[in-house]
Amino acid sequence: MPPTNRRSLLQTASCGFGYLALQSLCQQAFATPATDSVPIKPCAKRVIFLCMSGGPAQMDTFDYKPQTGNAKHPGSVFPFKQYGQSGMWISDLMPEIAKHADRLCMINGMYCDTGNHAQSFLQLHTGERLRKRPSFGSWVTYGLGTENENLPGFVSLNSTKPSVYDSVFLPTHFAGTPLGINGEDMSQATIRDIHGSHLPPDAKRQQLDWIQAMNRDHFRDRAADSALEGVIESMELAFRMQSTAPEILDLSNETQETLQRYRVGKKLSVGTCKPTDFGRQCLLARRFAEAGVRFIELNHGGWDQHTHHRRDLQANCETVDAPIAALLQDLATRGLLDDTLVVWGGEFGRPGLTPEDGKDETGHNEKGFTFWLAGGGVKGGYVHGKTTETGSRAVEGKVHFRDLHATILHLLGLDHQTLSLHHEGRTHRLTGPEEAKVVHSLFA
Repeated sequence: MPPTNRRSLLQTASCGFGYLALQSLCQQAFATPATDSVPIKPCAKRVIFLCMSGGPAQMDTFDYKPQTGNAKHPGSVFPFKQYGQSGMWISDLMPEIAKHADRLCMINGMYCDTGNHAQSFLQLHTGERLRKRPSFGSWVTYGLGTENENLPGFVSLNSTKPSVYDSVFLPTHFAGTPLGINGEDMSQATIRDIHGSHLPPDAKRQQLDWIQAMNRDHFRDRAADSALEGVIESMELAFRMQSTAPEILDLSNETQETLQRYRVGKKLSVGTCKPTDFGRQCLLARRFAEAGVRFIELNHGGWDQHTHHRRDLQANCETVDAPIAALLQDLATRGLLDDTLVVWGGEFGRPGLTPEDGKDETGHNEKGFTFWLAGGGVKGGYVHGKTTETGSRAVEGKVHFRDLHATILHLLGLDHQTLSLHHEGRTHRLTGPEEAKVVHSLFA
């Protein structure tokens, strides 16, 4: 008897879609592209991506450049100290994250292809800067499936652009589920229409089985239509989410101490910085990770400090510092950090101020900036790469976005060269056709 695949299962199933609780197992078995290479031993099971859109100023956060008094050599305008046994240099703007210095794997040699926000943001999320391509989280769930059949494999909090969560030509059910679209007030975040109709659960199940039976008949003659297949699977997932997602979004069972550590409900609005409840994003990220969501992206904007650099950077750091530290601490305490890869960074960096010119503004710098990783099999207390004395460009241990993608996939047990999909006459990968390298020196 030939092996069953997801498509034939959908075509021949006769007991109703209520018995598709095996969907996640099918994803595991059939979604990952076949490879003849030696399997990669995974270190991480999931990713939490802390996306700081706008371009964080690396020289005033994690890439210390002492001022020399030379106008041509701008340096860090905020004080830095050394932390942990590693002696890692971290800005005074991040005192809570600094307490986790020995958990951080700092990459000071990041670079990318453009200093344009939209294009670089797209490249960070999809590997391409000019064309619409599947997002990073969609590629991960395409390769690994989900750990929880009642939740999506990919959740995007405070999604600012569809490129963050769009699956494009990957099957629809690998797209991210956005929460808090275009707004950082996560207190009202919910999944649209999650509670469905007014019918009781049994009646809802019968209604969906009837609809899915028609969908199955419609699909029988269109077995090559992956988009239709994705819609059918998404409807089934949406039904199962009704019993699970609302409980995760409800923070009423968290202690006041926990809410305070994450700064939930504390909204800061300074200068051009938007009011935000970033702490709620971090706490939800922990809860989604505990529930088995594979890829969780958090978004915090406002890092584009062209003017009022000191004021607005300080406000941004004050907003994200304590919640991220609380997230790292809880992941570690609950035994999740070892197999959860936390990633922090934005679409590029900034060139720093020139103290002697009296201006308080910065530009864009795609030639050298900082990301950091934690957990998920990376070295803690380790600094990789280096920028010039002025921080103008990466000169040692250079890591492109393609290399970062390849490295993260490797930590998840995926080969960036074989994780692919043939579409419109060519083979597509997250890392694209260009050369990408796995940065093994980051691994513990």
